[in-house]
Amino acid sequence: QVQLIESGGGLVQAGGSLRLSCVASGRAFITLTMGWFRQAPGKEREFVAMVTRGGFGQYYADAVKGRFTISRDNAKNTVFLQMDSLKPEDTAVYYCAAKDDPVLRTTTREYGYWGQGTRVTVSS
Repeated sequence: QVQLIESGGGLVQAGGSLRLSCVASGRAFITLTMGWFRQAPGKEREFVAMVTRGGFGQYYADAVKGRFTISRDNAKNTVFLQMDSLKPEDTAVYYCAAKDDPVLRTTTREYGYWGQGTRVTVSS
């Protein structure tokens, strides 16, 4: 069973930056495709970014492209989400997710493992 633990959320002013981290355990990290999702109050959980197993491929939602960067350190079993130029509309609980296959997927049902989430609040 894969366990995912996120950290790094908090309160930041618009235009600021935060870096989220997610540590995975229970499986060889290199076998997992990793992603980040977020859920704002009253809204459905939505895709933010994903990174391939080797870390060489990244894919982003249009809303965060150019502002967020996903990366992974396979030696430390950790995936990161660097969030720059934050906007109030980025306010949400951010979830780390993992799946077994390498195929590009952006829907929640494709990811079998989830963290508990970390809250990000961007003030205007």
